[in-house]
Amino acid sequence: SVFIHCKASSCHFNNGHEKPFATSLQYFLPNLAPRNIMSDLFHHFTRPVGAGELPERFTWPFCYVPHPLCIEAADAVRRAIARDPRLEADAGEGKMFGVLVVEHCDGSGTVGYLAAFSGLLGGRNDIAGFVPPIFNTLDPAGYFKQEEARITAINHQIATLKSDGTTERLRSEINRLQQDATACLAAAKSDMTAAKAARDLRRKGPMTDAEAMRLLDESRHERAEYRRLKARLDGQTAAVRQQLEAHDAHIGRLRRERRERSAALQRWLFGQCVVDNALGEHKDLNEVFRDKGIDMPPSGAGDCAAPKLLAYAYRHGLRPRAMAEFWIGRSPRSELRRDGLFYPSCSGKCGPILTFMLRGLDVEHDPVAALAAQPHTPTVIYDDDVMAVIDKPAGMLAVPGRLTAQSAVDWVRSHLTQAGEAVAVHRLDMDTSGLMVIAKSRAALDPLRRQFEARTVVKRYTAIVDGTVSPATGRIDLPLSADYHDRPRQKVDMTGGARAVTDYAVIGHDRGTTRVIFTPLTGRTHQLRVHSASILGLNAPIVGDRLYGTGGDRLCLHASHLELRHPVSGEWMTFDSPAPF
Repeated sequence: SVFIHCKASSCHFNNGHEKPFATSLQYFLPNLAPRNIMSDLFHHFTRPVGAGELPERFTWPFCYVPHPLCIEAADAVRRAIARDPRLEADAGEGKMFGVLVVEHCDGSGTVGYLAAFSGLLGGRNDIAGFVPPIFNTLDPAGYFKQEEARITAINHQIATLKSDGTTERLRSEINRLQQDATACLAAAKSDMTAAKAARDLRRKGPMTDAEAMRLLDESRHERAEYRRLKARLDGQTAAVRQQLEAHDAHIGRLRRERRERSAALQRWLFGQCVVDNALGEHKDLNEVFRDKGIDMPPSGAGDCAAPKLLAYAYRHGLRPRAMAEFWIGRSPRSELRRDGLFYPSCSGKCGPILTFMLRGLDVEHDPVAALAAQPHTPTVIYDDDVMAVIDKPAGMLAVPGRLTAQSAVDWVRSHLTQAGEAVAVHRLDMDTSGLMVIAKSRAALDPLRRQFEARTVVKRYTAIVDGTVSPATGRIDLPLSADYHDRPRQKVDMTGGARAVTDYAVIGHDRGTTRVIFTPLTGRTHQLRVHSASILGLNAPIVGDRLYGTGGDRLCLHASHLELRHPVSGEWMTFDSPAPF
């Protein structure tokens, strides 16, 4: 075993070595599982941290600028990972990490940080130097692994039954029997037709009553024989079909058992994942999500870095002071993650959990809500009795939503004449500025909306993206769908996404950024932001994009040009608004 004593500048090992944190973490990563002692997981900064460096309030995890101490801790974790080839290879596949700046609650004022990763890293959840999961699902003797093995065995049974050729063989046999029966019955029907013709011919001549009765009996017998033949052939087919149905029913029972066992195991697991908050309250994840009206937590809930960090801190007498999550390694093709960038916690899996776990902490206000609540005044570009075109400022909601702040539509209704029933014809993201069309009546809304639906409206956006874009012009055709576990984020979805097409043209370069004109040919949510940031698109996020880039003072995306027909006169109208950046 290795015992280490950590101080502000270095870690001392009982074998006589003294190493700074980045090296000491690498010393026992990843071969030794951590022991449940603070010296394994409480990491000191490599310099003294003054009280004045700590934030006054804890991080709002769903939208934040990383605190300098979090950046410092994240850099140390990245250096430690880079010094271990195996760990670096595992992390290089792409993984979200997190750091939590903490302070001892014993009055000593000792400041350090914890590190965590989401899910598994190299198939493990017990990497030394990182906090453990809230509940260890990898214990081979535990109920989870044993039940998981049973479910895996059912999966194998299903796979074997589907691949052993029984289904194909029985279906082929049914087809053969049906074809043979059709031919056999056709031949029997032909014989019956010929026999009937012979009897009809005989009935035309003189015959006795006995002979007439014999012909009638012969006809009845042939029909009865045909029915018996059909019943026998149908029986043969039915017997094989019954085998097929029994085979399919067996697979169906196994699938139901798998589904029921999986759901029960998930429910059991979430019942074992008990989380705390700063008020000393405890709830399992089933309760946490049920309080939000969600019957079953999503798969993987509680296994992200953020809840792991807070759970460990609460259970070990550490006061959370600041938190940040960051990506290391390759970006998934569907999601938009970049090596080294910090990201907000996901709303679907972590939203309910962190909302509960942050109770009792003095947490920063939601900056998105704060920005929306600021007074915003659109500029009126055009206004008549039936429609208006405004220039919406960045930070203002386009339409009323979950936030109580005034939207652009609200402003139009209260400031423009005959606009009491104004409706947005299209929408702009809260972070996007620029031209927006408002219909003042239902009569104007329908013809305006039809123009957008028919894609006859010309829209152009000016943007500054973070990177050098080449070639200078092109088309991005990447389907998009909602990231249901991390709304409002969208993702590239090659299988189930809605088609999204954007033309772009470079109009300038400046110190590592590129000014671009976007012409969207479709109108998907976050289309320009995702097409810009995706490695399959421009691979250059829009400057200031808090969801898909590095954030900043504002999103440098502006709806700068609009062409459409007036809903009443049919006159072709053109509007322009210079980008304010």
